[in-house]
Amino acid sequence: MSENLDLVRSIFADWERGDWGQSDNWMDPQMELVFADGPEPQTFTGRDQIRSGSREFLRAWSGYTVVADEYRELSAGRILVLTHATGLGRASGVVLSNSDQGATVVDVAGGKVTKIDMYFDRDHAFADLGLEE
Repeated sequence: MSENLDLVRSIFADWERGDWGQSDNWMDPQMELVFADGPEPQTFTGRDQIRSGSREFLRAWSGYTVVADEYRELSAGRILVLTHATGLGRASGVVLSNSDQGATVVDVAGGKVTKIDMYFDRDHAFADLGLEE
């Protein structure tokens, strides 16, 4: 298993426990966090924007969790994580259940995460990556 894959697994282990940023020493200072689809596609750059955007996103949900189902190394430094999420939209009432399958693409360079693309729709991720499930 590669060091990059170990790093990504450790990040998802934190997220699965509900630790959404207590430790962000894995972030490149100019990392990008991209919500590629979903209710409000947007991009955040740098630790401060990412922290603020993540807090805003999490406040919109009650009981939000994301669980990694599978990890795939796409290339050196690029890892696809197939996920599912659960939660309840506070304002919208939207319910995410275990059947809501998403994906996250994590780019790693020099032991730091440089970019995370999060997809609510796994098929959208596969299409963007030119992959078939």
